Amino acid sequence: MERIQNNNASNQHVNEPKFQRDNKQIVYGLRPVMEALGSGAQVERVIIQNGLNSSLMSELRTLIKEQGVPFQYVPVEKLNKLTSGNHQGVVATLAAVKYQSFMELVEREDAPQLIVMLDHITDVRNMGAIARTAECTGVGALVVPDRGTAAMNEDAIKTSSGALLRLPVCREQNLKTVVNLAHQCGYQVVAATEKGAVHYRDVDFSRPTLLVMGNEETGISPELLKLSDVRACLPMVGEVASLNVSVAAGVMMYEALEQRRRL
Repeated sequence: MERIQNNNASNQHVNEPKFQRDNKQIVYGLRPVMEALGSGAQVERVIIQNGLNSSLMSELRTLIKEQGVPFQYVPVEKLNKLTSGNHQGVVATLAAVKYQSFMELVEREDAPQLIVMLDHITDVRNMGAIARTAECTGVGALVVPDRGTAAMNEDAIKTSSGALLRLPVCREQNLKTVVNLAHQCGYQVVAATEKGAVHYRDVDFSRPTLLVMGNEETGISPELLKLSDVRACLPMVGEVASLNVSVAAGVMMYEALEQRRRL
């Protein structure tokens, strides 16, 4: 029987819901995790005990890589803190947010006019704050990488005031591929960067737009900057070098909303 545990409740059985938007859940044990991956469940991450090797573990690693699910190796003590059950060295966390395909999103007849890409935003509070403002300003979706980004967990949902449960989120393996696909579908790609030469109010947000916001420390990756059509900046007169990414994203999203309202 598959073992599934809610972090805020007692153990649940397989015939109970595997996916609850308001609670973080975990699946533990080699075969149960493999079953979860094979069932199409929204797996956020797989956590594996250091040093484990077996034929079944090799099958699990192959399945993880085929599906592009993030994974990490940790000491057994970490797994013991996640569950008191017989985890067999493997725990998977189920996503609190249901992800969508970017390709399917932009190829729809009613594809969103504004999509926000978050290039390796790592702070959960920034993620939640951006999602909250995005939902309030009519952004059609968020795009995040499948690795090196803040977890879409209960903390992010709480910070977003639940916006992450209403706003489509696309978790993609390669952000460069997403940008190229956006171009093919008629989107302009606007990179928000202090290195930009275009004032943010001079950006034409009436066009279908993919707005890219960068990492808190390093900004937007050079590869994505090269692919952008517009590099937009926010004017600053203080001594601090840059704005918090959630604040900068909020300014850009509200400018896009204001331009659309004037049309």
